[in-house]
Formats: sequence, structure tokens, C-alpha cells
Amino acid sequence: MSAFEMNKFAGAFLASLLLAISLAIASDVIFSHHKLVKAGYALPAAEPVAEASAAPAAAEPLPVRLAKADPGKGEANTKACQSCHSFDKGGAAKAGPPLYGVVNRAIGSVAGFAYSDSIKSKGGAWSPDALDQFLSGPKTYASGTKMTYAGEKDPDKRADIIVYLESLSENPKPVSSK
Repeated sequence: MSAFEMNKFAGAFLASLLLAISLAIASDVIFSHHKLVKAGYALPAAEPVAEASAAPAAAEPLPVRLAKADPGKGEANTKACQSCHSFDKGGAAKAGPPLYGVVNRAIGSVAGFAYSDSIKSKGGAWSPDALDQFLSGPKTYASGTKMTYAGEKDPDKRADIIVYLESLSENPKPVSSK
């Protein structure tokens, strides 16, 4: 290949780069965007730091919250749970175990579901108190759990969910029997 042909290839390559850069600059001029006056959506603000002497407000005891809980609200609060859990009698395991009859069922006892070692090592049963602790923060209750849900911080919503889960049973117990 002669030097003349190499110069033609190099010239074509450089001309292509020049054209691409020119088009980028021209499009920035034509389609320039203005700086936003305010953000498109509100960013979450950091929670204010409380004084060291101020204790956090204590939630009501679980029996009090369960007594005034509403299973209808609890069902509505489980919408996020339905993508991973089945709530039907005889429902199959999805990403999480089925939750029909979960209250007072042995922890980690659904046959065929691969529980994490941290859940299997808990032992005991899913009492309303254990469910309340788990729902407030699954990773805190059982570090290493496979459950990705961050937890429900509102104690009243947790009570609603627990009462709803209690209603999913062959023989649901009344709330007052706790």
C-alpha cells in the first residue's frame, strides 16, 4: 500500500472524527437544556438527630395494639408481601414460604422451602410477639435471613398484619385470646 493511499485513509478517518464532533457540538446548541429550578422529586431528608436525653417514644405493648388492630388494614398492608408469599390455603411456596396458618406454626417448618440457616436455628413458633419482632426488621431478628424486606417500622401496621395473618387459619383465634 502506498503512502498516498495511507494518507487517504487517515484523512477519511480524521474527517469522520471532525464530522462527529461537529454534530455533537451542534446538537448541544440546538437541544440544550436549562438547569432545573427545583428537583423533579423531593429527596428524603435525614431524620433530625434527637437530643441524647430524649428517649424515643415507646410503642404500646403488643396485646394493646393487637386488641385495636384491623385485619382489613392488615390485608391491605400485605400487598408488598404478596409478590413473594402465598396467602391461600394450600398455597405453594414462592420466593418465600406460604403464610396461611403461619401464626403459632413452628419457625422454619414448611416442607420443601429452603429456609436460611439463621431462621432454622431460631426454633420455637411464630407467636404474635415473634412475628412483631420479625416484621419490624427481618435482618435484625435473624441476621443472614434470605428475606429482602426491610421491615415495617409502624407498630400499629405490624399489629394489623399480625391480626390478618391470624385470620388465615382453619380455626382463627379471637384477638382477645392473646
